[in-house]
Amino acid sequence: QVQLVESGGGLVQAGGSLRLSCAASGRTFSSYAMGWFRQAPGKEREVVVRISRSGGMTLYADSVKGRFTISRDNAKNTVFLQMNSLKPEDTAVYYCAASPRFMTTAQAMDVTLYDYWGQGTQVTVSS
Repeated sequence: QVQLVESGGGLVQAGGSLRLSCAASGRTFSSYAMGWFRQAPGKEREVVVRISRSGGMTLYADSVKGRFTISRDNAKNTVFLQMNSLKPEDTAVYYCAASPRFMTTAQAMDVTLYDYWGQGTQVTVSS
């Protein structure tokens, strides 16, 4: 099992940047594929980006391509989400999640296949 704690959220103006962190504890961090997800009020939780165990493969939602960058440091048990050129529509609670499963590309973006979740961190982008 792995425990996840997100940090780095906050209030930022449109066009600004934030960097989210997700610190993991528990079993071997490098055994898990990691993802960042978000949920806006009244909407379904959606995938933002996913990163493989080694960090060598990433998958981004179309809405964030070119603006967000995921990375991970397996030595420090941490995954990061650098968010640039933020838009008001990026406002949501952001969650990191871990999956021990080996998934296909399509499965990697499936919210239901991630077993461990953090408590979330609020990101608010003002216009």
